[in-house]
Amino acid sequence: MTRILPRILHVLDHSLPVHSGYTFRTRAIMHAQAASGLDVAGITGLRHPEPGPREEEVDGLAFHRTNGVAKGPPGLREWREIGALARAIERVARDLKPDVLHAHSPALNGLAAIRAGRSLGIPVVYEIRAFWEDAAVENGTGRDQSLKYRLTRELENRAVAGVDAVFTICKGLREDLVARGHNGGKIGIMPNGVDLALFGEAAPRDDALAQELGLGEGPVIAFIGSFYPYEGIDDLIAAMPALVNAHPEAKLLLVGGGQEEAALKAQAAASTASDSIVFTGRVPHGEVPRYYALADIMAYPRKASRLTELVTPLKPLEAMAQDKLVAASDIGGHRELMTDGETGVLFAPDDPAALAASLAALIDRKDSWPAIRAAAKRHVAERHDWARNSQRYQDVYQALLAPGPNSGVASAAA
Repeated sequence: MTRILPRILHVLDHSLPVHSGYTFRTRAIMHAQAASGLDVAGITGLRHPEPGPREEEVDGLAFHRTNGVAKGPPGLREWREIGALARAIERVARDLKPDVLHAHSPALNGLAAIRAGRSLGIPVVYEIRAFWEDAAVENGTGRDQSLKYRLTRELENRAVAGVDAVFTICKGLREDLVARGHNGGKIGIMPNGVDLALFGEAAPRDDALAQELGLGEGPVIAFIGSFYPYEGIDDLIAAMPALVNAHPEAKLLLVGGGQEEAALKAQAAASTASDSIVFTGRVPHGEVPRYYALADIMAYPRKASRLTELVTPLKPLEAMAQDKLVAASDIGGHRELMTDGETGVLFAPDDPAALAASLAALIDRKDSWPAIRAAAKRHVAERHDWARNSQRYQDVYQALLAPGPNSGVASAAA
């Protein structure tokens, strides 16, 4: 007999205790599901980078590991990865007896879950957070339309075709899959969300920290995250001379690090606004709210590309939940999250002059800030609260487990 509340095994690339946007979304999903009464656990593949026991509990969540190393030339190595993870899923399933396998991108996880699901006789859900071939291009680890790019795309297509139901994190990804010829009837959307238990209350401003960083009275424009090329932090730095000319006390606070850090620091040092640009380096995850509290405006100047047009980021939603004004480039991933002039401000991408003008105009309209912040926080609570949105998963699980054809899977996730 099927349980009223199904047991779910999440199939993951990596998980806590590693800190990344991927693991934070997973944590939020699993916590929300557990709070709703579901029995949940996770299993990671061979790419989980943190050494540890085969089974461990992190932040109240149970994770199982796939041990070993996949060797061989490209293609064969990935095939062996899929096999190792599929066998590990079957091993764990003998004890947990899950009702549904819920795999999360990349496609290797989806294909392993398909193999295990067929052996176990249970349905498989596959969730796509980004197209990894596009992410590789933007991160500089891949080339557009290369053999690796096309093979990764084909693996994604096979995973989508082989599972019982698909989730994407946004409309852009779903529309791209439908354009490829995939059945839109089994593709639902689970938007990025915020755990309001963690991000629902803004921390008080730490004046001592502001003084230590030399921020003065501001206004403070901040970026908190990883320094990837597609984030457009170079455009933010390039915008600062014009912004400081309009608002001499303005400061730019850059919190984080990554592959562009050295180049960005060199660019800032050569800028006529160098005294107004502050780098903190990476900070512990638990300290991040202290830095959010220093910002008046959170800026997200992502560059226009296939990745950023299709994929919605998480950071702007966290900033809205923290009562921060959000200024973001006018790309598809941002337009899906916010409305210009209502819940934030959008500016032309890849254009430092437009960015500076938009920030200056927003600073000039301080009387509008409370209304924008309030509308943004309402938007997050109504559309992007994990405690509410996680019900969409359960609706799809129940549709898959119900007797008869599963024709209403996507509508259950709408």
